[in-house]
Amino acid sequence: MADKTEYRFLGGSGLKVSNICLGTMTFGNWALFPGQCDEVASHAILDRFVELGGNFIDTADIYAEGRSEETIGTWLEKQQQREKFVVATKFRFTSGKGINSVGLSRHHIMQSIDDSLRRLRTDYVDLYQIHAWDEAVPIEETLSALNDLVRAGKVRYLGASNVTGWQLQKIVELSKSMGLNKWISLQVEYNLLCRGIEWELVDVCRREGIGIIPWSPLKGGLLTGKFKRENDAPEGSRIAHTTKKGIDMEAAPDFERIQKDDKTWKIIDVAKNTAEAHGKTPAQVAIRWLLQKDVVSSVIIGAKTLQQLEDNIGASTGWEITEEQMAELDTVSQMEPTYPYRMITSRNRDRVRKNLCQ
Repeated sequence: MADKTEYRFLGGSGLKVSNICLGTMTFGNWALFPGQCDEVASHAILDRFVELGGNFIDTADIYAEGRSEETIGTWLEKQQQREKFVVATKFRFTSGKGINSVGLSRHHIMQSIDDSLRRLRTDYVDLYQIHAWDEAVPIEETLSALNDLVRAGKVRYLGASNVTGWQLQKIVELSKSMGLNKWISLQVEYNLLCRGIEWELVDVCRREGIGIIPWSPLKGGLLTGKFKRENDAPEGSRIAHTTKKGIDMEAAPDFERIQKDDKTWKIIDVAKNTAEAHGKTPAQVAIRWLLQKDVVSSVIIGAKTLQQLEDNIGASTGWEITEEQMAELDTVSQMEPTYPYRMITSRNRDRVRKNLCQ
């Protein structure tokens, strides 16, 4: 029996979410990724997620070309208490055939939210997130349009995904100067094999009260312990599919390239050793490592089966990685700093405060 999830405030807001968020990119038939969950399997996963204490569900308008949102919508329609669930979705990428059906323009925002609400069969989205930055649109236009959605009651909270440090800080400062609603979250890739957000984005989030919601905590399955360096990627895995198709993407990296990377396998070995010490799985260790980072509000997990769901939720509560083990995981997965980070860090080693008030 898996433990139930714990709850945390999302960033500096008063909104409480389960520390495990159910990512639903696996819901709905999608040519990009075969072996997706049909509606019956998806609803069973959602039901079990709620039984285990989960209340935070993440999707996007492009997942399975809208079918992920539709699947959640038919499930929500069966529920008696919509307010029990925190539903998050995202927009930015091409979502229609029109020339303006893309980006962060006011035009696309207004169309996207109405389309998402229709598919989700709900009157409001709890968390509405830009899926990425848009160089073509002044960010002031985006901020103003999104704020109008909050005022209209179609959206409760705002968040970002896949942005750089300067872009997030720009959003923060303009929201303040324009008197707009504060953005409360940042959804980004963050895992033992991908720690680039620690150079700037983590500092912005910590100083501005923005909660981090990591996606791909298992790096496409690499951190589950099921991959062997000497073998091909397991058949049926997302990485096996993208490697065979010659696609190298963040959520499913090219395995032939990964096999040559000594550092990756050292990290996996340490995760396995930590798992054995706690009677846990390497996947649970990878997720727990994230949950013990002070800027993380909730970790997004994906699941195609109930077993995968329960295994991942086993990271939520009831145990902790020790300080020594956290230090070992941090050390083996540490990135080599480049300029200007190397120089800035070295000049500030004796200038670090425990908190900004000291």
